Amino acid sequence: MQNIQDYVPATKAKSQLLGLLRKIKDSDDAIAITKNGVPEAVLMSMEKFNGLLETLDILSDEKAMKSIRKSIQEAQNGEWIGFDEVFSE
Repeated sequence: MQNIQDYVPATKAKSQLLGLLRKIKDSDDAIAITKNGVPEAVLMSMEKFNGLLETLDILSDEKAMKSIRKSIQEAQNGEWIGFDEVFSE
């Protein structure tokens, strides 16, 4: 799991918002906005946010998780299907 890269007081975030947006735009960085030294919010790129939502959707889908767990177990047991088997006509 990736940690928060920076903690910024709310007053500083307010005055430097455009710079913070540029900093996170094309990165995986997340910035915590603090109030009285306590983290209150997180600023992250839309791409990272959408990825987080997609991950939550997958984790909350019981059927998908069952399939993922089965695939992991099969891989750990060395039960591999070859490329030619998967893509043969």
